[in-house]
Amino acid sequence: MDAFSVGRQPARATVVRLALADLRHEWVLTLCLVLALAAVISPLLILMGLKHGTVETLRCSLLEDPTYRELRPAETHTYDPNWFSAWRTRPEVAFLIPTILPASSIIGAARPDTLATQFLDLIPTGPGDPLLLGNGALIPGTDEVVLTQAAAEWLGVQVGDHLELRATRSRAGQSEQGTTRAIVRSVLSTRASSLARVYAPLDLVLDVESYKEGMAVPGRGWTGGSPTPYASYDGLFVLAPEALTPVQQAALAINTGLTRSTELATAVFRAKTGLIVPETSQLYELGVSSGSVQMSSVRAVKDKLRGTGAIVIPYVSADVLCVEAGESTGEHPRVIGLSLSLEDSQRLGLVDLPWGSLRADLEDAVRLQQILVPPGSITRGVDLEAVFESGDAAARFPLTVAGIGPQGVLLVPAELLGILRTGVDRPVIYDSSSGRFLLGRTGFQGFRMYARTIDDVAGLEKALRDEGIEVVSQAQAVERIRILDRGLTRVFLLVAVVGITGGVAALIASLYAAVQRKRRELGVMRLLGLARHAVFRFPIYQGTAVAGFSILLALVVYFASAAVINQIFAADLAVASQSCQTEQHICALPALTLVFAFQGTLVIALLSSLVAAWKTTRIDPAEALREE
Repeated sequence: MDAFSVGRQPARATVVRLALADLRHEWVLTLCLVLALAAVISPLLILMGLKHGTVETLRCSLLEDPTYRELRPAETHTYDPNWFSAWRTRPEVAFLIPTILPASSIIGAARPDTLATQFLDLIPTGPGDPLLLGNGALIPGTDEVVLTQAAAEWLGVQVGDHLELRATRSRAGQSEQGTTRAIVRSVLSTRASSLARVYAPLDLVLDVESYKEGMAVPGRGWTGGSPTPYASYDGLFVLAPEALTPVQQAALAINTGLTRSTELATAVFRAKTGLIVPETSQLYELGVSSGSVQMSSVRAVKDKLRGTGAIVIPYVSADVLCVEAGESTGEHPRVIGLSLSLEDSQRLGLVDLPWGSLRADLEDAVRLQQILVPPGSITRGVDLEAVFESGDAAARFPLTVAGIGPQGVLLVPAELLGILRTGVDRPVIYDSSSGRFLLGRTGFQGFRMYARTIDDVAGLEKALRDEGIEVVSQAQAVERIRILDRGLTRVFLLVAVVGITGGVAALIASLYAAVQRKRRELGVMRLLGLARHAVFRFPIYQGTAVAGFSILLALVVYFASAAVINQIFAADLAVASQSCQTEQHICALPALTLVFAFQGTLVIALLSSLVAAWKTTRIDPAEALREE
């Protein structure tokens, strides 16, 4: 039985008491060792706190300020709605909204009771706008706007006041103005922008753009024109009573916008159009290598063929129109666009066309929405439903049966198919209220994009540039923070390696020397019954205790130093805390980091004491007897 105990736990407790008592007995040496280790640990904690506090303060200013997450196009491009839909699905994109051209984004604003107008930059916004939400503003709804601080001061308004927005334009040599009322929903802080700007829903911004382009905006009572689509064709057929000379045929491709002219057999013409023309007709097909044929080319060809008696028929080769004529017609006949004068129709042996010859004026909706059906299908005056696709949308409109046409085909005005052919290149919509075709928006000339985090900015910038879109962003500012973080980390690691190496060496040397000094005492402890493994733990307990006291003292020094440093920078930190909406410190460490530092110090001390502990196992108890 051991002299100290009969179990391991009492023996372990005895060794702990002896180790601490020995440290207390040699309190001067213990204090020197504690101070030496604390002198190594406390600068490391302060340096780590400065690194963490500085980087986090800078990162916070970037994280909390949405400006650093914004990406703007550097050049003007046209972005279609599908582009916006695709990019909104990317997880890195927090917000994306179209913008308009700068020339259309200037709008006048004033209080309703004054004539003085201040001109502001009109910016579209919508739900989830980080710039507004990140600066304490609310998202404006219908008939609401958000002003920057500069704009609010210029206008002398505040939240809840009414504002009159005035869009101006010059049309037909006259100055016109469209006005609308809005309520100031919020006023942005100066951090958002130093410029005089007004943020409004996208619908209002697009209405202002349309009005400035001369269009009417019925929803706001703004008068103007309508975006009537132009007619475009795939090519022209020329029906001449006599063959054209080579010079005449070659001239058709000179200064007409056309690039090719070929002869055409009657059978081929019939296969393409379904129309039967006299066998004596000389047929030619004119076209372009790419794109479409415009009305200007039709007029140019007619001018070159003046006096020859030739008939020019523009055509659309694609099936841009589908007419639902009912079950009585069986399969859907081909839809052919044809506009001829009464004289030309009779020369070709075709039926009279109630809409007449080809015209450049496309405003007459009644004339354009007529159709001739095959014999025995549908009676005159009945409305048929026609369907056409433009972009990703399909639209329906009525066609009135104006008479009976040739067998096997449906005849409509060539201008109608020309309008629908334009819908292949850009959106064309049918306005049922006015019964007219209108040009839809082809796309938008810019965008406002915000990344979800500052770390996503560089990736989005690269992805946009891969699509050929040059953007302006704050990616360099974000990268500078990363470079600073990496640089400070390297400096800290270098200092930490040097300091920790010195501390470990000092602790190993001190504990090893203590074992050497106490060889006789340790031998006596073995003689009194302590096992080898119990004596092995003696320097380990001492090293751990010294490290514990050292880290506690180092933490006291760290907290005192951090308080002084933060007090010195208190004024600057107050500004940072306001921008970040959280309290900032130039020298600070998370609680978890402090816990890791405490645990790490104890682990290093434990490992350092193993050399001295191993030395205790080499002590022979007989040495104590020989020395006695």
